[in-house]
Amino acid sequence: MRHNKKFNHLGRTSSHRKAMLSNMASSLIESKRITTTLAKAKALRTYVEPLITRAKEDTTHSRRVVFSHLQNKEAVSELFRDIATKIADRPGGYTRILRTGNRLGDNAEMCIIELVDYNEAMLASKTEAEKPKRKRSRRGGAKKQLATAEDKPKSTKEKTSKSAVAESEAVQTPAQTEVSETAETPADEVVNEQVVSNEAEEQKDDLKSANKDEADDTESANEAEADDSKK
Repeated sequence: MRHNKKFNHLGRTSSHRKAMLSNMASSLIESKRITTTLAKAKALRTYVEPLITRAKEDTTHSRRVVFSHLQNKEAVSELFRDIATKIADRPGGYTRILRTGNRLGDNAEMCIIELVDYNEAMLASKTEAEKPKRKRSRRGGAKKQLATAEDKPKSTKEKTSKSAVAESEAVQTPAQTEVSETAETPADEVVNEQVVSNEAEEQKDDLKSANKDEADDTESANEAEADDSKK
């Protein structure tokens, strides 16, 4: 009887199963994500995660142990050079399984297995979720205050608005008068200059006429005296 024997043989012999898991582990380390069946992904997870933990300690012995399982120099160098530094602070759980549905044909359950620290989209969403959120608490007192503020008569608001409009008009009127005065001054100055020039000309004409009259009077007076002297 097979009591308490939970190991999944995956329908393969021991040698075939070890070679398959070794190749899948190398592909996962090099590509960071592979698509396979759910049963194989679960078996691969138990196979590759101890190797990743071993890669945290970069020694010759650790490299030889990992190479004995993977039999791939490129995968071993990638694991110890890049992946080990990226998962150094993670205490296990280096892989993630994402189910993608059933396969056409045999209806096998398919999934994607990937390294957790290389999924940039999920890491970005996680950092956004970890940002502190502001707590918004609503209380009855705040609602009552809002209701009372809304129920206040609008007459006070109208009065304040009217007073504000009146003040703005009062402030604007002097400026408008100044503008009108400044706008009208040039024309007024021209008219005033014309009037002054006309008055000056009239005065000159009056003086000329007065001088002529005085000269005529003096001539007439002289002629009269001359006539009297002759007589």
